Amino acid sequence: MEKLIFFGLAIPILGFVFYLGGTAIMKGFKAKVDNRPVNPEEKEENETQVSSPTANDLSDEISKLNELHKSGVLTQEEFEKAKSKLLNN
Repeated sequence: MEKLIFFGLAIPILGFVFYLGGTAIMKGFKAKVDNRPVNPEEKEENETQVSSPTANDLSDEISKLNELHKSGVLTQEEFEKAKSKLLNN
């Protein structure tokens, strides 16, 4: 009778412990995959798409800078620096 009670309690408890251990291990593997660094080639493509302004945006920004320069808000030096910064990005 004692063996029956022992196995009746021990087997479900061991099964539950194995279940918890298995789920913890699987969550660890999933976290490892999710935190894996991005391929450098893909990363460069994503940065290029995000950081490069379109031609219309670029021409709009340069024309705004030109208006500021003509109105006297920007000096020639500041205008050149801002323009080269826009063109190099």
